Amino acid sequence: MVEQRSGTVGQVGAKDTSVQVRQTSQVVPDDLRRYCEHGHIALALAGVSDDNPLLLVNEPFHKLTGYDAPEVVGRNCRLLQRDAENQEAREKIHAFLEDDRVGAVRTTILNFRKDGRPFVNLLYMSKLRALSGEVRFLFASQFDVSRSQPELLTAYDAELSRTLTRLRPTLAESGIVIEGSLKAIANTVATVAQAKLTLADLDGTGFP
Repeated sequence: MVEQRSGTVGQVGAKDTSVQVRQTSQVVPDDLRRYCEHGHIALALAGVSDDNPLLLVNEPFHKLTGYDAPEVVGRNCRLLQRDAENQEAREKIHAFLEDDRVGAVRTTILNFRKDGRPFVNLLYMSKLRALSGEVRFLFASQFDVSRSQPELLTAYDAELSRTLTRLRPTLAESGIVIEGSLKAIANTVATVAQAKLTLADLDGTGFP
C-alpha cells in the first residue's frame, strides 16, 4: 500500500506473529479479525484514516515478508518497497485510493523482505465499504510471484477467490460489503517469467 499522508504510529504490543491490532480510532469487527487470522494466504487489513496504517496482518504475511505483526501494524505497507521506484504500480495504487469509483486493484510491485531479499509481490487490494457508503477498511493479499511456478500461482488465485467469496457473508454481519472483483491472471506462465526476469535484472544492477 502506498502512503498518502504522515500519521501517528500506535504503541507496539508484545512481539509475536499472530494477528495484532494497535490502539487506533478504527475498531476492527471481531468476525473480520478472526477471518483474517485464519486465512491460508497472506492477508492484511489497513485503515483509511491518516496514512492508511496497517491494522492487522496474519501469519502467512509474516512468513512471506519476515516481519512480525508488531513491526508493521500502525505503519503503511509502503515500508516493503524501500527505495524501489515502482512507478507503474504506485500510479495504479494511488488511482485506487483516490478514485471512489475504483473498488479494487491488482498489480505486481517490487517489495523487500525484512532481511533485504527482494521479491515481486502480486498485490490485490479491495475497499471494504459500510452500507452508509463510507469506506471503512482496505483489504489486501500478497503473493511472491517471482519465486513461484505457474501452477502455484493458479492455486493461489483459486484460494484468493475462495477467500473473497467466504469473506462476503462475514462482512455482511457487520454491515460491510467488499468492492470490486478479482481478475484472475490470464497467463500465469508469462506473469511468473516476467517476475523472475525482474529479479534477474536486480541481480545485474547490484540492487539493493
